[in-house]
Amino acid sequence: MKQMIIVTVCAAIVAMLFPIRTEAQQFTERGNFLVGSAIGFSSNTSTISQSSGQGEGPESFQWNIAPHVGYFLFENFALGVGLDYTFSREKQPNEDKNDDSDLLFGPFARYYLPFGGDKAVFLEGNFGFGTSSDDLIIEGEPQSISTDIIAFGAGPGFTIFSNDAIGIETLFKYNYARSRFNTTESGVTTETTTKTNQFAVSLGIHVYFAGLRRAK
Repeated sequence: MKQMIIVTVCAAIVAMLFPIRTEAQQFTERGNFLVGSAIGFSSNTSTISQSSGQGEGPESFQWNIAPHVGYFLFENFALGVGLDYTFSREKQPNEDKNDDSDLLFGPFARYYLPFGGDKAVFLEGNFGFGTSSDDLIIEGEPQSISTDIIAFGAGPGFTIFSNDAIGIETLFKYNYARSRFNTTESGVTTETTTKTNQFAVSLGIHVYFAGLRRAK
């Protein structure tokens, strides 16, 4: 909740630095583009499933940056692709903290509902997939662990538009991710699956284009 309040206040302060316009819907017309990025912070808990059963998973703090580009196929509806880089500081039960980073790639979709001339609410959904590699020491032997990751998320957002075709926004999302990797110990290979449920708040900025020019 504190993160959501902080991000919302930051968005309001930044939006005040830009003069507003009165026709927000012109930015989300068919044929326009949006280019931008979002920065988010989150914390989460998880559970781990193995052949021996289920147990408590790690707790983690994360921050991420997600640049993307989209195209308005229809009025108020945009479809695009993006990257999502996430840095995670993780604490295993009864163990020390570990740092990790992941890079995901995938499509996203947005539907805008403009109102009040210079504002819009929107709903965003996204899907991502990728891999990460970590070097671990198991029983004194180094192992290179490759992790396959799939993720999806969805949630509402709020945008304030400026005269310069810039949108300042906040986004609140539910994210789900599943990662899977194998480790070998004493000649026995174990598959580990981690499922993560997460609520995240992000602050973003996007520029809207009509062809090669900013939307007007």
